[in-house]
Amino acid sequence: MKLKQFKFNTILILLFAAFLSVPEVTFGQKKKAQSEAIVWQTDNEALEWGPCPEFMPNGCQIAVLQGDPKNPNTDIFYKLPGNTSVARHWHHSPERMVLVSGKLQVNYDDQNPEVIETGDYAYGPAEKPHTATCLSDEPCILFIAFEDPVDAMPMDKPAQGG
Repeated sequence: MKLKQFKFNTILILLFAAFLSVPEVTFGQKKKAQSEAIVWQTDNEALEWGPCPEFMPNGCQIAVLQGDPKNPNTDIFYKLPGNTSVARHWHHSPERMVLVSGKLQVNYDDQNPEVIETGDYAYGPAEKPHTATCLSDEPCILFIAFEDPVDAMPMDKPAQGG
């Protein structure tokens, strides 16, 4: 059983790595010089939205705002459709987040769930399993700054409350 799970997790990791290797033109903004100041709005027509990893809900999207997801220090918009949930997962990188729209509940293992409202800041520690649920009818859009390369590692156990 553990061998099958190992193979399944390995396949998911490889699929996500392949997803991140898609040229930037299909997964985020067109490359800009690092010395150029930039401003993005979530509805900007030039912003290029790409799909989330397969274990996330249909309609989930990611747009790279700055950086390269394969390298450290990348900023993204993460859009979760209204009234949907993200399965339990973790990231190698800490996440610094600000909710741009919607109302989002996050549940980190061994902690009480927190509800994040538009404009709220949240910090997610590296390698801390969590789930998220968009509580609003409108999409939940998060600005997320990753310190390390962008990834999301799915898990299959239910989340633990605090």
